[in-house]
Amino acid sequence: MTVASSSPPVLIVGAGPTGLAAALSLARARIPVRLIDRAHEPGRHTRAIGIQARTLELFEQHRIVEPFLALGHRAHVANLYSNGQRRARLDFDPLFTRYPYLLFLDQTVTERILAEHLATLGVEIERGCELLEVTQGSAGVNAEVRGASGRIESIRSVYLIAADGAHSTVRHKLEMKFDGETLAQSFLLADVAASTPWPEDEFHVFASGDGLAALFPFGAGRWRLIADHKAMLPAAPEGAVPVPTLEECRTIVGQRVHHPVSLAQMTWSSYFSVNSRMVRQLRMERIFFAGDAAHVHSPAGAQGMNTGIQEAFNLGWKLARVLTGGAPERLLDTYHAERHPIERLVLQQTSFMTQLAEADHGPMKLLRERVMPALVALGPLRDAARQAVSELSIQYRRSPLTLERVLDAGPRAGERAPDALVRVIDGPLGQAPGKGRIFDLLDPASFSLLLLVDEDGKHAGENGEAALKCLVDAIERLLPQALRVWRLADASNGDTTPAGEGAPPLAESYGRTRPAFYLVRPDGYICARGRPSSDLNALLRHCEAWFAPNGMAQGNTV
Repeated sequence: MTVASSSPPVLIVGAGPTGLAAALSLARARIPVRLIDRAHEPGRHTRAIGIQARTLELFEQHRIVEPFLALGHRAHVANLYSNGQRRARLDFDPLFTRYPYLLFLDQTVTERILAEHLATLGVEIERGCELLEVTQGSAGVNAEVRGASGRIESIRSVYLIAADGAHSTVRHKLEMKFDGETLAQSFLLADVAASTPWPEDEFHVFASGDGLAALFPFGAGRWRLIADHKAMLPAAPEGAVPVPTLEECRTIVGQRVHHPVSLAQMTWSSYFSVNSRMVRQLRMERIFFAGDAAHVHSPAGAQGMNTGIQEAFNLGWKLARVLTGGAPERLLDTYHAERHPIERLVLQQTSFMTQLAEADHGPMKLLRERVMPALVALGPLRDAARQAVSELSIQYRRSPLTLERVLDAGPRAGERAPDALVRVIDGPLGQAPGKGRIFDLLDPASFSLLLLVDEDGKHAGENGEAALKCLVDAIERLLPQALRVWRLADASNGDTTPAGEGAPPLAESYGRTRPAFYLVRPDGYICARGRPSSDLNALLRHCEAWFAPNGMAQGNTV
């Protein structure tokens, strides 16, 4: 018997990091969701361990970064070796972020932190819920789900987010293609206690004719070993799953690392196969794909989990704007337009990095041992590599959601809104003036309009003030209850960063044009920038076209 259930605006299938992040983004915007997962309990072991700087910035803007920092282990340097000789060293410390490192934390802990925070927002994971069927029409999505008790219920939702992993049931039910290939070799994972000659704030990738190996630190003498496994998997008793042994791990380290590393204990190990695949479309009418349900690839570069989380934050605010703000449905098409090219690039980069590390002869080996060290030694290319690995370089400049106007400097529309030290002149809800940081002002449930003004808090003459007031009044009419307005000036010489390192001066991050405006999206990317006096009408038309209810902005052009 099928029982009809409540009808949430959004049903999320899959409670991994991607599904949890999607639920968080929607719950922040007060969108009711149901979050279901087939597993009866959280996973105990996973292969994703690296959290990049950009993901940590987004966690900070959601006010949940502290437990990640408290429980994770920071690695500031990446080292690449070929046949035992270090060929490249990449230091993350010069990154302009509060998180100039790769944070290592088991994915199970990441999921626990997100789930606990979701519970404070009233969202509980419905475990043991298996999706049986999914259909959709012009009015919504219907999902048949078997609950933990065995009862089958029909969940009707306006939209569905498929975050149910590489073997996505939703993807299979819709018969969507998952283009790509299964790579020939498998990989080995093991969590080991090890004695090494290196500091524990660095990680190491070793390439040799014997294959690839990498060691990532968890701190306190614990490391994650990952290595390719080109041979057939060893036999196991009937019904058992083969797992790597400590002796096999010691053999791999002895053959490939070429440094005095001693493995003393292993707490967990596993084999896994590698695919490089992605869907052709991230949106199929009212169903959206994210995370491993949309793309799978080599673990090289620690990009997979981070990519899925950032997709969830990209999609979440757009669904919220359509559901509660009356924005046009075509806003949801920009999810594919913005994220699919990034997914394609991630697949290309991780495939290239894997081939580069595994090459034992020919041009790829020459590139690894001779060309790449010379390139990484060049300052601009080294900076670009840092930005790419940390995912701070992700941008949507070609997105239809960007409105770019020339200013003297600063981030362009479509780029990440960087942090900066500012003096707050005034803000929403009677915000008291004082020093602060841009990241403390951004709200993941609202647009943020940053008005950059002179040091005295005003622009020369009444005309300048009138232009600012006209801009604020018009945008607030377009985005009622979805906009936070901040009037900001450069911090004085005596000001210091309120919350520690990582916040450069406002003029260094955003240029010196005054007055100027930056409209920041809920996911922390700049939607539009310009000058109040000359770019107001363009900004109004842009917001009306993408974010406002139909017809709401008519007559607002000035």
